[in-house]
Amino acid sequence: MCVNHAPEGFALDSARQSHPREAEIDANEPILVAAEGCPVEAIVITLAGSGEAVFPPEE
Repeated sequence: MCVNHAPEGFALDSARQSHPREAEIDANEPILVAAEGCPVEAIVITLAGSGEAVFPPEE
C-alpha cells in the first residue's frame, strides 16, 4: 500500500516487500499517508537531527 501512496518514497523488492528508496527522505504528505495506512505499522518516521518520533505518535 505504501508504494501506491508514495511511489517516490517506497519501492517493492522481488519478494514484493516495500522498502524506503532512501535512508532519509522528507516526510511529505504522501509519506505520512503511507505511514498512517500501513497495515502492519512498519513505517516509523523520526526527525533526522534529533531522532524524535513523528509517527507513530508516542502515547
